[in-house]
Amino acid sequence: MRKFLLYISVLAVIVTTSCNNQLRRIEKSNNFEKKLDYANQLFQKKKYNTAITLYTDLVQVYKGTDKFEPMYYNFAYCSYYVKDYVQAAFQFKNYLDLFPNSPRAVEIDYMQAYCYYKQSPKVSLDQTNTMKAIAAMQTFINNYPTAEKVSEANLVIELCRRKLEKKEFSSAELYYNLGFFKAAGIAFKNLMRNYPDSDKSDGYKVMAIRSYYNYAKNSIPERQKERYATVLDEYLDFADHYPNSKLKPDAEKFYTLAQNNIKSLDNEQIKAKSNQ
Repeated sequence: MRKFLLYISVLAVIVTTSCNNQLRRIEKSNNFEKKLDYANQLFQKKKYNTAITLYTDLVQVYKGTDKFEPMYYNFAYCSYYVKDYVQAAFQFKNYLDLFPNSPRAVEIDYMQAYCYYKQSPKVSLDQTNTMKAIAAMQTFINNYPTAEKVSEANLVIELCRRKLEKKEFSSAELYYNLGFFKAAGIAFKNLMRNYPDSDKSDGYKVMAIRSYYNYAKNSIPERQKERYATVLDEYLDFADHYPNSKLKPDAEKFYTLAQNNIKSLDNEQIKAKSNQ
């Protein structure tokens, strides 16, 4: 068994060395047809990193020939398959610039947008590429409304919007936890406006009401009444938009508290006047 494994190891080294020697010979060769053929073989064998090396050398050689488009098609996909999505997006864009009337234009346009989606990071990080993916996918849909990929493009947009929603929620929640209640109220209201179809929209509204209540409660006495009044307005808006929400009791609690606090403030004001 050991002899067999040793034989396999030696054979693998021989094959690897042979392939490397062949690659070096082809790289140094001026036989561009042979180099292109070998690059295409590597692409078919999914040896994309090695294929990229050869395609890079051949771009200027075949530019303007009938072999350039299929070669550049493979070249762009090599970057995608090795997960270099920045380079892949660049190559797909170049492909569209070079071959705007290609039968593959729809496919490549989608892939360029999809590369932005693949660069979209986790929720806690900057979401610039997520927004780029949404914009690129929407442009794709506008340009090719009957394309087969439209349904997939819409799904990518939805996934990106969910990520942006989570990002905004995290920011609003942080404001609330840090005690910046006015900023939290504004942030939760913006969440509701930005994602009106979200199944969490009523929850965002309740958090806005809660935030404005705490903002009023922690205000100086002279400003409390008007700020509790904001809580009442926000609740009435909640009741109008979400009459059947399961969260309505939570919203009502802050509505009642705000009403009671306004009455207490009014009574204190009356007492203060009577003592003058």
